[in-house]
Amino acid sequence: MPCIAILNFLQFFDKSALSYSAVLGIKDDAHLTGSQFSWLGSIFYLGYLVYQVPNTFLIQRLPIGKYLGVLIIIWGTILALTCLAKDFGKLAGLRFLLGLFEAGIYPLCIMLISSMYRRSEQAQRIGTVYICNGLAMAFGGLVGYGIGHMSGVRGMSAWQWIMIILGSVTVVFGIFCFFLLVDDPKSKMLRLTPEEEKAVDNRKLDNAVVITREFKFSHIIEALKEPRYYCFVFTSLLFNLQNGALNTFQSVITAGFGFSSLNAILLTIPSGVADCIFIAFAVWYNRRYGNTIHLASILLFVTIIGLILLIVIPAAKVKLVGLYITWAFCAAYVLFLTSLANNVSGYTKKIFYSTSVIVFYTIGNFCGPLMMVATQAPLYLGGMIGYIAADAICIILLQIARYYMAKANKERLANPSDVKVNPEEDLTDCENPHFIYRL
Repeated sequence: MPCIAILNFLQFFDKSALSYSAVLGIKDDAHLTGSQFSWLGSIFYLGYLVYQVPNTFLIQRLPIGKYLGVLIIIWGTILALTCLAKDFGKLAGLRFLLGLFEAGIYPLCIMLISSMYRRSEQAQRIGTVYICNGLAMAFGGLVGYGIGHMSGVRGMSAWQWIMIILGSVTVVFGIFCFFLLVDDPKSKMLRLTPEEEKAVDNRKLDNAVVITREFKFSHIIEALKEPRYYCFVFTSLLFNLQNGALNTFQSVITAGFGFSSLNAILLTIPSGVADCIFIAFAVWYNRRYGNTIHLASILLFVTIIGLILLIVIPAAKVKLVGLYITWAFCAAYVLFLTSLANNVSGYTKKIFYSTSVIVFYTIGNFCGPLMMVATQAPLYLGGMIGYIAADAICIILLQIARYYMAKANKERLANPSDVKVNPEEDLTDCENPHFIYRL
């Protein structure tokens, strides 16, 4: 779990490097227009999208630890090399490659958490992953502020140093993961006794996934027949319209409210803190009371309130309050992913669900920055209204998915099965008569 936490901390930090660079000179050095900067935010997710199909097969064919380590090393190298790009074409190419090699990270993390932890433990672990994003946002503000004072060192701009430092740290961590990341509950590195192996088998009954190298097309057909599959994937798309925009434009929006470039970076720290608080509350409440999807819907409503405040508060500097509240959507997304991890069983089916969600996540993040029209800066009214509508539709889709799962639970509880299930058997949630969805 520490490896997954650090990995997501670095990934979010690396992905946000463009936002910090926006106020540290990259626009002037690379002669970027407003629309070109938007495209740099979006093209990252085009690479993300392209890699999802091969990633679906590679996850099941390769050892997760080794595969993950290679991806981290490559993306860190690309980030470090970004310091050499001085025009839109080179930056766009490197951003595409960065997205390409970061694309496998979230599906791999979901598979690791699903295979290593019980369903009751997964919300806390997924929440930890996203709390690391918030910590990266807060800590990144401090680091970005510090690196911002390195402008001119060895003749390079501050934004170049951000790329070099973050890329180098990422490469070192990738090497560590390649050799030391435990990716199987029965890994030889754990040196389990026979008694401990039996305990692992008992835990697997509730993990909702059994690792196997066999790719089952029947799992995919089953997923495509489920209404909740379409609810989940379109929810992922709509969730991430604002995610792509805020991650790329947060420093730009803040600077547009009258703050200096370095202070605009510092003011991203409260966003990270708010993100952590919302997620910590969501994980605590979910662990104690459940109600995963209802709570996600409530947090989306809080996000809508934040976006409305961002639009209507007259004082520009006070609009930051609304901006910070909007980060409630991250906690809602954690609960959405928790529902996915808890309620989809069968290795191929879970990979297919996870990959599909990431594909639509990518499309949302790709389109989100393009909704921020340069002529509407610094508030970007059209984009903000679009995100409000997207969040409202997400609430409806989540409740529809919950209805279908609750209906299945009611039928299984009314007609319990006596069939015994082998913990090593790769059954889907539909095939396992004892599977009860966590709502």
